[in-house]
Order: sequence, then C-alpha cells, then structure tokens
Amino acid sequence: MGKFPLVIICSPTAAGKTELAIELASEFGGEIISADSLQVYRYLDIGTAKPSREQRSKVKHHMIDVVDPDEEFNAAIYTGQARIIIDNLIRQGKPVFVVGGTGLYIRALLRGIIDTPAVDDKIRNHYRELRNLHGKEYLFKLLQQRDAQAALKINPNDSVRVIRALEVLEQSGESIIEMQKRHSFADCPYATYKIGLQFDREELKNRIARRTEKMIAAGLLDEVKSLLDRGYSEKLKPLQSLGYKQVIEFLGGQYDWERALHLIVHDTWHYAKRQMTWFAADKEINWYDPDNLEDIKNNVETFWKENSLR
Repeated sequence: MGKFPLVIICSPTAAGKTELAIELASEFGGEIISADSLQVYRYLDIGTAKPSREQRSKVKHHMIDVVDPDEEFNAAIYTGQARIIIDNLIRQGKPVFVVGGTGLYIRALLRGIIDTPAVDDKIRNHYRELRNLHGKEYLFKLLQQRDAQAALKINPNDSVRVIRALEVLEQSGESIIEMQKRHSFADCPYATYKIGLQFDREELKNRIARRTEKMIAAGLLDEVKSLLDRGYSEKLKPLQSLGYKQVIEFLGGQYDWERALHLIVHDTWHYAKRQMTWFAADKEINWYDPDNLEDIKNNVETFWKENSLR
C-alpha cells in the first residue's frame, strides 16, 4: 500500500483557507485537521478566527479547542495528536484536509520534530545574560564567529533563535543548520498535495483590515475581558498573540481604542509577510487564484485518484 494522501491548505492569515477547506471537504466527504497554533486553545474564538459553529456543523474539524490557555502546547504535542487522528481517518477511508497558517506545525506533522539537544537552562541563561548586558548585536556577532552558516540564516534581531543556535552548537558541537538540512531529507509518511491561495499584497492588506473589523463587531473586546475574568494571566503565550495583546494593552491604558485597532491590523500584516516568506520557500505548494475553485477541485480529485483514495 502506498502513502496515505493528505491535502494541505496553507496560506497567510485572512486568505480564506477555512472557507476553501470547508468547500473541498464538503465536496469530497472529508474531515479537516486544523494546523493553527492558537485555535487549539479553548475560549480564544473570535481573535483566532476559529470556524464558526455553523461551519463546524457542516464538516467535522479536529485540533480545535483541545487545551486551556494556561496548558502547555507545542509542535511536538500537535504532531502526536494530529497523527493519531489521521490514522483513525485512514481506517475510515475519509479524505483528510490539513488547514492552517502555522508553517512549523505543518512541517512537524509531515517531517517530525528536529532532534536537537534538550534545553539546558544554565547555558540558556548564560546567553540571555550576555544579551542583557551587551545587547542583541553582540550576541549575533558571537554567532557569526562561532557558526557562520547559522548567522546567514537567522535575523540578527531574533535573539531567541540566535540563542538557540548558540546553545545547540555548544551542546552538540554541530550547527543547527546542519541538523535542519539532515532533517529536511526525513521521509514523510504521507503523500501530499499542497494548496496555497495567492493574493496581491494590497488585497491581502485589505482582507486583514476587513477581518479585524469583523472581529471587533463580533465582540473581541468582550472575549478578552472574559478570558481575564476567568483568571487567565495576560502574560500567557496565547494572550500575547495578535489581537489579544493589543486589546489587553488598551484595557491597561497603554493607548486608546483607535491605536489598538491600528496596531492589530499593522502587526497582523507583518505576521502575514513572515508567513508569505515561510510558504514561498516551500516549492511543493501549488499556488492558486482564490477564484479558481474548479481548478482546485479537479486537481484534488486527480491527486486522490493517483494515490488510490478515489
């Protein structure tokens, strides 16, 4: 038997992935596995653009509302849980659509997690102290001296990744880039057809602005207040994400409502640009104009026929 076929729908935020996934899953009798690092959290509904109850009643969705906001969740946990669901759907003979904008989760699902050394707090704290004493530039120059190929791949201002690269080198004697290269050749347990929705940059900006307006109208402010009323700390990782962070800062008096709305749109656009960079590097993605629904359906049908699901 060949590899089980998965259709992956991966695009930047606000591109219309959910709507396309529901259309395809309805057409082919499939189910959807979310690949969104925030939709896994309960009570974060509006700000994470979760599929509505009506949408979820049309097609079964998985990996949504699986943990509370103060529970640990990461790519490794996601991969373990999502692969079990896929195995169950394989046994039922159901088409599977993996849908989301969290590129790391999709990569981990398809390739597994890179086997890097576990975090050593002593080493990590040493590099954090160096950053706090001397600044990010000093830390990046250290990386350039010790691991030039990692320095070429990492943003000098991204001190989290700079520190991780230095840690890995110190613990293993090997560049994290070499580990990633080796990992990229890992065998994927699935046959995949990747779909991306392509927009003009200005159109995507406009879509982000319109979606932000809808989130506000749907009650994002009340959702954030409700999360804080439940006792969840504003410092929790999910509450530091787009939309939630800006509303919390507004509630804390850091700026007015208009400024909060501007920052949500502005910061979401910058996040979308980072997503575009990530997905642009994946040469397996088939990019489509969102209006080419029939082409997408036909190519999905062909993919499944070629991989013996249809």
